[in-house]
Amino acid sequence: MRTQQDSADPGNEMLQDLKAVLLVGGLGTRLRSVVPSTPKVLASIGETAFLELLVDQLRSQGVHRLVLCTGYLGDQIEARFGNGENWGVSIEYSKEEEPLGTAGAIKNAERYLGDSSTFIAMNGDSFLEVNFCELVEFHHRHAAAVTLAVVRTEDTSRYGTVQADQAGRVQGFAEKTNKAVPGLVNGGVYVFNRSILKHIPAGQASLEKDIFPAVLERGVYANEQQGIFIDIGTPADYIRAQQLRSLLDSAAKGRLSRSVQ
Repeated sequence: MRTQQDSADPGNEMLQDLKAVLLVGGLGTRLRSVVPSTPKVLASIGETAFLELLVDQLRSQGVHRLVLCTGYLGDQIEARFGNGENWGVSIEYSKEEEPLGTAGAIKNAERYLGDSSTFIAMNGDSFLEVNFCELVEFHHRHAAAVTLAVVRTEDTSRYGTVQADQAGRVQGFAEKTNKAVPGLVNGGVYVFNRSILKHIPAGQASLEKDIFPAVLERGVYANEQQGIFIDIGTPADYIRAQQLRSLLDSAAKGRLSRSVQ
């Protein structure tokens, strides 16, 4: 647990009024062989739940207002984190009665965003070392509707790829090919203009498949990150996360690479 005493660097004051929406309602079907009875975001990485890493990362950079989009076994998440005071943040819960997908979950959380014109969103089952201040500045500098944090990898076989021009404007998305080729992949961290919610229908919808391709002309940008990236969607990656737990903990606190100094 964390307290207010180890909160953010005052240099990141621009982030303190932003809200972050965390997508933590996934079923975690592929991970149930190793995490059978808890939400995958509560899977232990050493002595820390994976979701704690994300909360630490946000808080350490000045983002204190969180909305958790819960679904499957969401009561366990709420029991663990409560209102967030033990982690030096404030937490609200947007509960799904049925699975809504990544876009549907964000739409469902709209009422918790207040009058925010910009907000951060993050997948709850992946960790990307990212400088949120730089990401938000990039978003505003390009007058983007949506900014994706992306990472370059030599093996995109498990992921679809993001196709962007030299200015970072996304031109399109390619489905995964199961081939070990290099490319840019979606790191699961986003900055949204509030206006994009008008283009997300109520009910089930996917950011990656339904929304991003449909709003490209409104200005979808990719901002490449250089730090550590991992998801825990499969048993093999969960084991890898265990092996990298000290690096993940350092990255969550902004101590690993120059990208979050």
